[in-house]
Amino acid sequence: MNKIAVYVKEERKKAGLTQEEFAVRSGLGLRFVRELEQGKETVRLDKVNQALAMFGKEAVPGKIGED
Repeated sequence: MNKIAVYVKEERKKAGLTQEEFAVRSGLGLRFVRELEQGKETVRLDKVNQALAMFGKEAVPGKIGED
């Protein structure tokens, strides 16, 4: 699973939110949240950033392999 998928899933659980609750609060669709957490490789970056914004984060360009 990719790092963003793991991060979103872990942070959502820490916040005590179900996928459904997270979807509603973030303004994203439940299907997108499920696919994101499953590590689907073809997701829209704007929606990824919308999910990450719930935790004060955003996806930015970086070198491959950087943590």
